[in-house]
Amino acid sequence: MTTTFSTISRLPDHVGDRVTVRGWVTHLRSSGKVAFIVMRDGTGILQCVLVKNQLSADVWDRFSSLTLETSIAVTGDVRAEGRAPGGHEMGVTDLVVLGASPLDYPIQPKEHGIDFLLDNRHLWLRSPRQVAIMRIRHEVEKAIHDFFDERGFVHVDTPILTAAIGERSGLFSTEYFDEGTAFLAQTGQLYGEAAAAALGCIYTFGPTFRAEKSKTRRHLTEFWMIEPEMAFYDTHDNMRLQEDLVSYIVGRVLDRRRAELKEVERDVSALEKVRTPFPRIDYSDAVTTLQAKGSAIQWGEDLGAEDESLLVADYETPIFVCNYPKEAKAFYMKENPDDPRTVLCDDCLAPEGYGEIIGGSQREDDHDKLLARIHEEGLPVDAYGWYLDLRKYGTFVHSGFGIGLERTVAWICGTPHIRECIAFPRMMHRLRP
Repeated sequence: MTTTFSTISRLPDHVGDRVTVRGWVTHLRSSGKVAFIVMRDGTGILQCVLVKNQLSADVWDRFSSLTLETSIAVTGDVRAEGRAPGGHEMGVTDLVVLGASPLDYPIQPKEHGIDFLLDNRHLWLRSPRQVAIMRIRHEVEKAIHDFFDERGFVHVDTPILTAAIGERSGLFSTEYFDEGTAFLAQTGQLYGEAAAAALGCIYTFGPTFRAEKSKTRRHLTEFWMIEPEMAFYDTHDNMRLQEDLVSYIVGRVLDRRRAELKEVERDVSALEKVRTPFPRIDYSDAVTTLQAKGSAIQWGEDLGAEDESLLVADYETPIFVCNYPKEAKAFYMKENPDDPRTVLCDDCLAPEGYGEIIGGSQREDDHDKLLARIHEEGLPVDAYGWYLDLRKYGTFVHSGFGIGLERTVAWICGTPHIRECIAFPRMMHRLRP
């Protein structure tokens, strides 16, 4: 007889059928005559019922050998059961142990310290909350790809090893054969601008690396960033695209990942309030507001995490802070013609204290002004010759932004620390597992 295998997520298609499901044990209990296995297979949770007098002695004995995280194959009849985890139940006819698990499985159903959990991240990932966060992350990634694909953007892959840097933050460096020092990319933006001149509207989606000695809940040394670059978009077009993207992502997760949001205990009413357009606040006005709220910030300084939290406290949707001082931002940003002290840029701040999830700007399209900024920053001009060429051969108005994947997922999940929003976080003092 041919065995019919099914994942737990597909059991609704097999009600009344006999199937085999493979997965891992999460809970066990027995009354002596009836036993229960709760198992997971990565797609869902299933309760399996074993009745002693309906099974062979061998099958019943195998149940007694089970421990937490033993991998098993169970065969039985599928039935709908609203009271069971996952909404379906299996009446077991056979049980096979695929991989034993010792009694000392590190993560038990009790409280563990965060350092212990991170040391055992390879196992912590199996827990229901972490599975839910990873599924939400997957949905966010897919939504981003769909959003840009629907709008005719082309996905472009940019180098991870580069000679040109885009931000002021710290760099990871390595020797690159006979070419000297190479850096792990902080951003794909500069290369994205070149691609936009060829393809019109593009986006990059890849890992980025920042060697900042920061231990805050918002920082990782390796994280994923999505960076669109759009030909002939000015700063206003740029912000409209950003708010449309954020609204699209949130709507998609609300539509498709309600169960996972419930698992992470997210208050979805906060997400349901995310609607465009987002409020726009000029940097100078933001400083005035923050000073009135007791912040010590002075004009010319970048906003810190506490300032961002103070600023969004009065809003239920993300907000834009626009037109920062030139000295506080990167060299490639377009000088503001209405106030040369500032640049045409924006930070999109998420509500509920989650801070900046997007940084964007109109790019400087004037060759001489860009060259002057490169000199002012003390950057090696020869490393940026190709970048300056973009302003030499057919310069054009263009804009772009970077949205941090983990920060966005943290806000949507309502999780307090970014480290839970990537499978294996890399932080200042963590390189393993």
